Amino acid sequence: MMKTWILAGVAAIAGVAATGAARADMVIATAGPMSGQYALFGELMKAGAEQAVADINKAGGVNGEKLVLEIADDECDAEKAVAIANQMVGKGAVFMAGHFCSEPSIAASAVYAKEGIIEMSPGAGNPKYTDERPGPGIYRLSARDDQQGRTIGDFLAQNYKGKNIAILHDSSVYGKGLADAAKAVMNDAGVFETLYEAYTPGEKDYSQLVSKLKAESVDVLFIGGFPAEAGLIKRQMVERGMKTVLVSGEALLSDEYWAIAGPAGEGTLVTYYPDPRKIEAARPVIAELEKAGKPSERYALATYAAIQIFAQAAEAAGTTDFKALVGALDSGKFSTILGPVSFDDKGDSSLPGYVWYEWKDGKYDYK
Repeated sequence: MMKTWILAGVAAIAGVAATGAARADMVIATAGPMSGQYALFGELMKAGAEQAVADINKAGGVNGEKLVLEIADDECDAEKAVAIANQMVGKGAVFMAGHFCSEPSIAASAVYAKEGIIEMSPGAGNPKYTDERPGPGIYRLSARDDQQGRTIGDFLAQNYKGKNIAILHDSSVYGKGLADAAKAVMNDAGVFETLYEAYTPGEKDYSQLVSKLKAESVDVLFIGGFPAEAGLIKRQMVERGMKTVLVSGEALLSDEYWAIAGPAGEGTLVTYYPDPRKIEAARPVIAELEKAGKPSERYALATYAAIQIFAQAAEAAGTTDFKALVGALDSGKFSTILGPVSFDDKGDSSLPGYVWYEWKDGKYDYK
């Protein structure tokens, strides 16, 4: 019977060693943007991974072995991700809870598949990550951009037909992929955008872009991108007297978005899975993270869940042999802080479909 790594009253993390695994230790890893523009997401992954390892080790480890966690920074860069994947081969890692961004997740997956390391991304949404996976052992807990795009595209078509709709993206694999998916669904429904345009991420001022949106009298704006830019664009729109509704994907469910947008972010609509903070099993983990002053947002919990799933699969298989782990993951149903999880034949998870969140008074909740 598989262990269920859902623990109440767990101790705060005392620090997880990232190097020098002993002979009886089991090396796993998490990799994502620990620095750079998207470091917020790396911080979440690190917090969730550390807590999962601490909790599992406290409960006796996996098959009698302690987990040792390697943490690596890919800065959401594909080349760095491939280098990290090769490093993990050398370190004897058997599992990667990562990467975060789609492009590095896809690039590194070829190494993991070839070398027999399980990869499970909590953040990669691009369909190619699983649709074109290079072999077994590649899984995701994150939302698929095409499924999320359908939710967004249907919403725009049903609620803003005859209105001025703008679609912006940051040219990233995530941002453009989500924007294009939403656009295709909306267009198929006979509703067409007034403006479709890319913007440059990392800018400190989007006033020219906002002027263009205002000149087009945009009623609703979809942004495929990340919190820093979306927050600034929304704030500058409000400063220009615009009442445009902002719609986006799950990346905007981050305190960073409100920190930048401020009260201008009121009413922003975002799609994602049902809130894991409302799941009873997640509450002890959230409490421990908050007690330690660490972030407890969704990607922390998703990374925690990925390591839970690995641990349960390894217990079910009785080994970390790659083929045995793949068999356990493909056929198992796992108890996690996100709820029950299983995987289809592509490696996509069974987590429930999308709901709408709305930002109000600095917090987001179901619309």
